[in-house]
Amino acid sequence: MTPSDVGSIAGAGVALAALIVSLVSLHKTNKFGETTDRLNRILIDRETAETVAEKKADLSANLIEVGKNKYRLKVFNRGKGTARNVRLIDLASADETFLIQSDIDHRFPVPILEQHQAVELIAAIHMGSPLRAHIKLQWDDEMGSDHEKELTPAL
Repeated sequence: MTPSDVGSIAGAGVALAALIVSLVSLHKTNKFGETTDRLNRILIDRETAETVAEKKADLSANLIEVGKNKYRLKVFNRGKGTARNVRLIDLASADETFLIQSDIDHRFPVPILEQHQAVELIAAIHMGSPLRAHIKLQWDDEMGSDHEKELTPAL
């Protein structure tokens, strides 16, 4: 073996090592790119969800006691968005409800219900009346029209 053969073998070894380092580096770069893409998708999804949450109203209702044997049905918006054209439909039959239809007609539809705002209805609870209401809330918000939620608030 001559010195030039040793140099050529050493040069081939260096070239092979450089090739291996390049392949490992390429593999790591591809994994980094995949991770970056995945993180970008997660961030975009999170931003989209936050934007939707800021525009979406979330209506609910509870029966609350406001005095001795005095109750109200409290309809409220716990979402960040503004609810518009809020409607309430009493799904119980006339003899199975404690809500007063004239009170519903007087207060609803509510033109605007901001976050944390509420509307209270008289709940005529007496001996023999049901302890649950069955209602449907309907509203519009920036995310669309005619959203619905059925609820059964109870004492």
